[in-house]
Amino acid sequence: MCHDPPMSLRVSILTREYPPSIYGGAGVHVAQLVPQLRKFCESVDVQCMGEPREGATAHPETFPPGANGALRTLGTDVAMAAAIPEVDVIHSHTWYAQFAGIIGGEFQNVPTVVTAHSLEPDRPWKVEQLGGGYRVSSWIEKTAYGQADAVIAVSAAMIKNIKQAYPFVDDDKIHVVKNGIDPEEFKPDPNTDVIDALGIDRDKPIVTFVGRITRQKGLIHLVRAAQQFDPDTQVLLLAGAPDTPEIAAEFDGAFAELNQSRNGVKWVQEMLPRASVRQVLTHSTLFACPSVYEPLGIVNLEAMACEIPVVASAVGGIPEVVVDGDTGLLVPYDPEQAKDPAFVDNFEATFADKVNELTRDRDRARQMGLAGRQRCIDEFSWEKIAQETVDVYEKAIARHNS
Repeated sequence: MCHDPPMSLRVSILTREYPPSIYGGAGVHVAQLVPQLRKFCESVDVQCMGEPREGATAHPETFPPGANGALRTLGTDVAMAAAIPEVDVIHSHTWYAQFAGIIGGEFQNVPTVVTAHSLEPDRPWKVEQLGGGYRVSSWIEKTAYGQADAVIAVSAAMIKNIKQAYPFVDDDKIHVVKNGIDPEEFKPDPNTDVIDALGIDRDKPIVTFVGRITRQKGLIHLVRAAQQFDPDTQVLLLAGAPDTPEIAAEFDGAFAELNQSRNGVKWVQEMLPRASVRQVLTHSTLFACPSVYEPLGIVNLEAMACEIPVVASAVGGIPEVVVDGDTGLLVPYDPEQAKDPAFVDNFEATFADKVNELTRDRDRARQMGLAGRQRCIDEFSWEKIAQETVDVYEKAIARHNS
């Protein structure tokens, strides 16, 4: 139960991403959480990676020069740990910052907290991206979870994943604090300059995807499913930064095939400002989320806050966000059958059916969109999330001192 926590708490947040450089859900989470935490804590220090910026101490990812990316991350983590001021608790986000949390916690003898935005054992495809660095990232994460005084799961579904990956983590160390949304930042935008500049026909159905081109986001499935969308349905992909050349090549081929077979397909490769994304979402008929792995999925909340329904795969924490038949439609997906071509074909066909169901019934889609925004307001407030996070800090401190 939330309460007004003491103002004397001093916290250090460790993260790779921090505004204005954000590319994933973990970065969005930290960007929204920090201002709210400052309402309840005496001080909130932020250590991040990359170029200098306001509101955080940034550390370049340059040492050792020319090394594998995972090894350079370790070098940056040492610099981050050395820069942490005297605090009461250290909270790290993703494996990129967890090594800094490990050594920072030991150095200061203070409790550490980790947030499970995702888990390395659940993302084996990352070996394509990191090579031997994937074994390093997995080791860092495993060690961080072993040392942590508290583990925050961003969805109830993540508890099972955490226990499967790291069975040594005590049940009483795991706490669910869901991701959230700022309904004042993501809300319907009636302007049309951005959507019109993209050459989209606002009178025809628009199916939109926002995200990176990764195995995790399942974009290849959406592109294949789109072959079965109704002919007048437009497909708008705000998708960039492929993880590897192999993924890029696979997606390029599938997109070219789709583009040749139907009209109204648009791929925007540059990363649009969040305000532009908000307008695009507002004028879309629905948001498509074909993820094969998703601890929660902030992007679905962003779409719902803009009053559009979501058609998504029913994986991870997505069913805790998208209420099937109320704020969108869910499509069953079993990662264990991902190598079965018949299963994948059926998943893509079912995804297309669910999309067509809503594009053919705009009134129903509209009602789902309204219900989705109300759900964001009722269940996913960042102020509430910050209070719940501070509750976890207090439990971590008590555990560390016991």
